[in-house]
Amino acid sequence: MDTTITATELARHLSDILNRVRYKGESFRVERNGEVVAEIRPARATKVSTVAEFRQRFGDRLVPDGLADAIEDGRRALREMPEPPW
Repeated sequence: MDTTITATELARHLSDILNRVRYKGESFRVERNGEVVAEIRPARATKVSTVAEFRQRFGDRLVPDGLADAIEDGRRALREMPEPPW
C-alpha cells in the first residue's frame, strides 16, 4: 500500500523517505495541490557488488565452496599489482 505525502513533506524529509524506500521497501505517492504527480518506489533490480553482499542476499547455498575466497584473492592481487610504466 502506498503512503500519500505532499511535495512539501517530500522536500522536507527526502533523505528519510529515500531510506524508507531503499531499506523498508515502502512506496509513496506525492501530491501537489491535491493531485498525485509522482510515485516513489523501490527500483526493480539491485546490483550486488561484493561476495559478502551476494551471500547476505542469497545465502551460501548459491556460492560454491572456495569461490568466495578465490574471488577475494583475485581482487586483492589486482589491488597489489604495480602501476604500469606508461
